[in-house]
Amino acid sequence: MDGTVLVADDDRTIRTVLTQALTRAGCKVHATSSLTTLMRWVGEGKGDVVITDVIMPDGNGLEMLPKIGQDRPGLPVIVISAQNTIMTAIQAADAEAYDYLPKPFDLPDLMKRTARALESKQSRPRIQTVEDDRPDDLPLVGRTPVMQALYRVVAQVMNTDLPVLIWGESGTGKSLIARAIHDFSDRRSQPFVAVTPADLVDLEGPARVMARVRGGTLLIDEIGDIPDEIQARIVRMTDATGDDVPRFLATSQTDLAAAMESGAVRKDLYYRLSGATLHVPSLRERVDDIPLLAHHFLARGEKSGAAQRTLSDEAAEVFRTYSWPGNVRQLENTVRRLGLTSRLPEISAAEVKQALGSQPEMEPLQSVGDTEKLGASVARHLQRYFDLHGDMLPPAGLHGRILREVEAPLIEIALSATAGNQAKAAELLGINRNTLRKKITDLGIQVTRGRKMM
Repeated sequence: MDGTVLVADDDRTIRTVLTQALTRAGCKVHATSSLTTLMRWVGEGKGDVVITDVIMPDGNGLEMLPKIGQDRPGLPVIVISAQNTIMTAIQAADAEAYDYLPKPFDLPDLMKRTARALESKQSRPRIQTVEDDRPDDLPLVGRTPVMQALYRVVAQVMNTDLPVLIWGESGTGKSLIARAIHDFSDRRSQPFVAVTPADLVDLEGPARVMARVRGGTLLIDEIGDIPDEIQARIVRMTDATGDDVPRFLATSQTDLAAAMESGAVRKDLYYRLSGATLHVPSLRERVDDIPLLAHHFLARGEKSGAAQRTLSDEAAEVFRTYSWPGNVRQLENTVRRLGLTSRLPEISAAEVKQALGSQPEMEPLQSVGDTEKLGASVARHLQRYFDLHGDMLPPAGLHGRILREVEAPLIEIALSATAGNQAKAAELLGINRNTLRKKITDLGIQVTRGRKMM
């Protein structure tokens, strides 16, 4: 890498590690614990990329982004934050940050993103940060990669007119995602209307719904359970034209691509609603977020007047090992009940077990693959990719793209597992070391000996 990176973080360890890693990669680095100093450097024309934390002793890093964009329109800013909520991801997108990573971040990943930012040397025009009237207490919390990926997609589609299909198990937060898309979008001053089959059962139902929504956001709940006749009416609603056409969102507990193949969902409806498809993961797919969510719900209880409560490490581990068939909704209800009934400030493992009763322990996530061969899993994902293009074929060059998308993460994971030792990684992969080096160069993989940053 070639360029100057400005680092702003109040954690000395993070400043030191980033300075060392970036310097070894060939960059010049200026690091500070002060936003005031950072803004002075930016104003003086220093830096080709900025890496900044959000919560700093003298201000909020996100609030500085419009000023940076005004002073230095072509300066990419990478935001890192321990505030692992959808709010942070959306605020970063609103402020047109070049990239956003939650803490703890993966150092090689951050280095790779910094390299891309240095290569770009430009960013899109920046807009103002989020207004104060947006909600700030959504229970959409998670630092796991699968949730952070979801947050990024939500931020990307928020202000488009694309219809959005949101699917996931009961209790995962599909309706919250839908509400967040509306409440943080340019349509937030217009109505948000959620409809069920009962609202559309008679012939005048669609017209009444369209009159209520008036160009706002229309949420169709559990689209997979709606009878075919009403699905046909929704198709006609999506074809409406004019200034007051709403944005369509839909939720489903099942993968509608599969439901479409089985005939449960009309193909014309599926293609109209799946402009963007968001999968909200179950708690089984984001086990490391469970203690984080539990602490979040306890903190919300304190704001509502409940006594201050914390989870013991043993209690948090009990939470991690249960199946949570009701997902986040069940977890929230359990935590709220424990916050009210616990006898001591620290909730014990015994109290958690009593609250959970005889709920079965969760099978390890890896066991999902025990019944499905890798080839079958890959085939399933590829078929979904084709399905998302509807009657159109994917862009040409598919073979090369797929090989690249599989090969790059395989090599990155192998390098991570061997702590960046290329000789060991080559042996693990069963290829020549020189071949590995060439692939690292060709695929643009950033090799850094490092560890997870806290």
